Amino acid sequence: MQQSGFWDNRERASAASKELAQLKRETEQQDRIADEMKTLQEIAAMAGGDEKLLQEIESRVRVLEKEVRQTEIQLFFSGKYDKGNAALSIYAGAGGRDAEDWAALLYRMYQRFFENRGWNTKIIHEHWGEGSGPAGWGIKNATILVEVPYAYGYLKKEGGVHRLVRISPFSSQSLRHTSFALVDVMPEIVAPEEVELKPDDLTIDFFRSSGPGGQNVNKRETAVRITHVPTGLQAASQNERSQDQNREMAMGLLRAKLYKLRVEQREQERRGVRSEKVKIEWGNQIRSYVMHPYQMVKDHRTGVETSQIDKVLDGDLGEFIEVEIKA
Repeated sequence: MQQSGFWDNRERASAASKELAQLKRETEQQDRIADEMKTLQEIAAMAGGDEKLLQEIESRVRVLEKEVRQTEIQLFFSGKYDKGNAALSIYAGAGGRDAEDWAALLYRMYQRFFENRGWNTKIIHEHWGEGSGPAGWGIKNATILVEVPYAYGYLKKEGGVHRLVRISPFSSQSLRHTSFALVDVMPEIVAPEEVELKPDDLTIDFFRSSGPGGQNVNKRETAVRITHVPTGLQAASQNERSQDQNREMAMGLLRAKLYKLRVEQREQERRGVRSEKVKIEWGNQIRSYVMHPYQMVKDHRTGVETSQIDKVLDGDLGEFIEVEIKA
């Protein structure tokens, strides 16, 4: 960074500056843990039978153990984009109101998880069900940008089909219903040289941004949707201030989707598995959330389960995510 001409390439310089800041945070955290361990050892040596002092040590050790576990998890983040931000998208499966309501519940669950951890987020796109909003039912799809170090590493294994079983609130006969939603997680920034976007392969549509229930409608068509014609993949952005900013954000998301698709295809080829599009339906779920006839959340990949479904839907996902990372 001290070399002359470092800032001539601002994109490269910015990336290097962010990497340096992250490395400093990591080393500061490790130094803080080491200092705290040394301090606790010194206090313990002098504590004798002082119950009050021993209780204080025990309390500080619990806090330290939690911090150490978070540091250990970072050792599993070896992917190229694991240290960066992530874009998390949710798509309702087939099933009308029930599926859209389930997608909205998942949307809230992840937002609560981010809030509980103090992570910075930004809503990129929301496509609400007709006549719905935060007080009502349903989203068709939505995308959240998570801006925190290691966001992609933490969240990438949340991608997949999530299944809900409950008594449908939309059934006049109170029948049990199964709903599906797809969670897709992508790195925020994929280097342009990783994925070439040819103008002839893209269809760009502009539309008016709107909030739930038709609120906050813009008079200008600032929202952008970009479709990659060869694959059918789409990316949209509506919450930036200008059309150019939304176009840039949508282009970045599309590049990330294509990068992820290519990585998955390579992995499937390596394993000799035929590449198929994941269907948002029975048999493809990675996690089930059952409200009736009993209460349980179970991850089908790791076997982690709990009966406290209300806590999970309120953002208590830590155990599921940490086991996924280490699996």
